[in-house]
Amino acid sequence: MSTSEPVNIIMIGMAGSGKTTLMQRINAYLHEQNKAPYVVNLDPAVSKLPFQANIDIRDTVDYKQVMSEYNLGPNGGILTSLNLFTTKLDQVVSLVEKRASTTKYFLYDTPGQIEIFTWSASGAIITNTLAATYPTVVVYVVDTPRTASPATFMSNMMYACSILYKTQLPFLVAFNKTDVVGHEFAVEWMEDFEAFQRALRQQEDESFMNSLMHSMSLVLDEFYSHLRVVGVSAMTGQGMEAFFGKVDEAVKEYHDEFRPAMERQMEKKREQEKKDKEQQLQRLMHDLAVTEGKEVDL
Repeated sequence: MSTSEPVNIIMIGMAGSGKTTLMQRINAYLHEQNKAPYVVNLDPAVSKLPFQANIDIRDTVDYKQVMSEYNLGPNGGILTSLNLFTTKLDQVVSLVEKRASTTKYFLYDTPGQIEIFTWSASGAIITNTLAATYPTVVVYVVDTPRTASPATFMSNMMYACSILYKTQLPFLVAFNKTDVVGHEFAVEWMEDFEAFQRALRQQEDESFMNSLMHSMSLVLDEFYSHLRVVGVSAMTGQGMEAFFGKVDEAVKEYHDEFRPAMERQMEKKREQEKKDKEQQLQRLMHDLAVTEGKEVDL
């Protein structure tokens, strides 16, 4: 069975956002559509997965052993496990390439300790390597019920903004648990600045925090205008069709914007490396000429 170009989907979300459960729902949905995905688990500390992973970091790295061997805490153990796994990333890419002709979607589940993946060198290496291979989309999963207040909403949006500019990849915010609380309020706050201001004013607290959120909402207004958003429910499966519609939009953005920019950067890097080599050669030739023309004292 042949398929169109494969897509890497990297799932990122804070602990409790329902990221792994949403992965399970996406996996089940794709199986129902006869588009079975290739699943990669990058969380070494997870005790049990609700889905079958084709590649599991736990098969390569023993998280508890790493903690014991290097005398690390939980977060340090996860980070070191990711670092160790990254040394074998070429094998992962090779397996992905072998399945690319028969598999459309490649799903990557990341640690719930979100900062470990998004801000670590190993997380950047994994993300950049995947993005250099096939279209790659970063999905930031948000716990919708816990985002219903302006303060937590703003906190999530600031984190989304930081991840977007860190990865520089096509980005999708998935408001999860819409079976409990709809995400329409979040869309309204992003589209209507005054609506968010009204929500702020309804809070009794008129402290520095409200003033700060007012200022940040002004700053994020441009960010919202380019933000791709979808509401989903890992529990009921609501929003799956819309989710993949947004993924398709992100893939188009990858081809239209990210890929050309990456190729320009690679070309610029090659030109700089060529220039550096030429300068090194000139210095070497100059040093040889000076040495040959100099009397050597014995």
